[in-house]
Amino acid sequence: MSMSMADEAEDAILAYLKDNDEISNSANFAQDLGFSHDDIVNVIRRLHGFRLVDAKDIRRERWVLTEEGKTYAAVGSPEFQLFLAVPPEGIAREDLQKKLDPAVYKIGCQQAIKNKWVEMAKTHVSKKVQHADDKVKNLLLRIQNDEAVNQEDIDALKRRKLIIQQVWKGNSVRKGPEYAPKRKRAVTDLTRENLQRGDWKELEFKEYNFSAKGQPVEGGHLHPLLKVRRQVQTIFLNMGFEEMPTNNYVESSFWNFDALFQPQQHPARDSHDTFFLKVPSSTKMLPEDYVERVKEIHESGGYQSRGYGYDWKREEANKNLLRTHTTAVSSRMLYALAQKPFAPKKYYSIDRVFRNEAVDRTHLAEFHQIEGLICDRGLTLGDLIGVLHDFFSRLGMSKLRFKPAYNPYTEPSMEIFSYHEGFKKWVEVGNSGMFRPEMLLPMGLPEDVRVIAWGLSLERPTMILYGIDNIRDLFGPKVDLGLIKRNPICRLGL
Repeated sequence: MSMSMADEAEDAILAYLKDNDEISNSANFAQDLGFSHDDIVNVIRRLHGFRLVDAKDIRRERWVLTEEGKTYAAVGSPEFQLFLAVPPEGIAREDLQKKLDPAVYKIGCQQAIKNKWVEMAKTHVSKKVQHADDKVKNLLLRIQNDEAVNQEDIDALKRRKLIIQQVWKGNSVRKGPEYAPKRKRAVTDLTRENLQRGDWKELEFKEYNFSAKGQPVEGGHLHPLLKVRRQVQTIFLNMGFEEMPTNNYVESSFWNFDALFQPQQHPARDSHDTFFLKVPSSTKMLPEDYVERVKEIHESGGYQSRGYGYDWKREEANKNLLRTHTTAVSSRMLYALAQKPFAPKKYYSIDRVFRNEAVDRTHLAEFHQIEGLICDRGLTLGDLIGVLHDFFSRLGMSKLRFKPAYNPYTEPSMEIFSYHEGFKKWVEVGNSGMFRPEMLLPMGLPEDVRVIAWGLSLERPTMILYGIDNIRDLFGPKVDLGLIKRNPICRLGL
């Protein structure tokens, strides 16, 4: 709408209200004066904002025919068309199908049988009544003419998608508290010309809005996962841990599985659970003496273990994959530690891992794993429980329970449960255990050295902290960028 047309519409509305109490219907007003209704509504809103007029919304609903409904109103419903196509003596189904449009035949058969107008045998169609009224067409014509139709018939036509509801919106208008026959345009700037002419004395200046917000500052925003990750990282550092290098997503099956005393026939090593690489498909860099010791412990045991008693295959251990857990990095770090004079260590990592899992509201094919381990002489299960209480209390989880579990590379193993005050129940928050001698001794670590370890996902505590119930809303292509901009800071370990 051009400025001149908008001014004309504005003048017409104000002039009409000078001699009349109300514009009862903006659509009728627009039609009488030859304006577009949308343009009139926009002008009314602007005048309402200046308090020159008081506008009230008008909303009206009516039923209108869909394209399919318009067709049936013109030529008759499918069931009536089908009824008319059946002669008194009946007709073969194949011939009847040829006489009608496929869509008309399909819908007509269903509705005509429902109305008990026709009888459909396997190959023959015959009439059950001699006369029928096309009630559907009559109802559609009544709706088209804005005549009253009862709710039951409306519901039936709506189910068949022959009618849809159309909503009309308009305004009724009265004089406002600041009404004037002509709107005085407020000036936003005092110019040199105003001062030279001296007309600044008569000008009405637009008031400053000191509570108006400025332009939003565009900048980067931290993802909730990064905020929680940083807080967990701070907790580890405060407990004296050092970070493991986890920058390699691609790992060999040897470090990911075999070095952890996980047998080669274990279900987790199947392609249904693990992403294997096609190029390069296998690794060529493994410490040969250590590989031989791992092979021996798998095949025939050692260190008071019977092993698994199977034929260990090097080609299986050479396969490259996307790491399924950051414990693959732990195995590398412990092996490197065994090659030097022993010194106690505390390691942690927080990084991405990959599982070939079906995606749902709580699982993705990639997620982040938090892992901590302590390596020292004479550690016991009591030490593990004490460290877990210290670590999880810093996360805000003071009530812990432990349940015996099984892991191929830890014994004993424990699932960790915490009492959730919001859910009012115990929820699993992680897994833990002591690395087996079959894993540690082939590396070359002293016999009295023990390693306690635990792990949990980064996504679960983040979802609980930020009230997110679908993991796809937190991580992946469906994330709402507005959530990233609005999410609050994360404070843990206080």
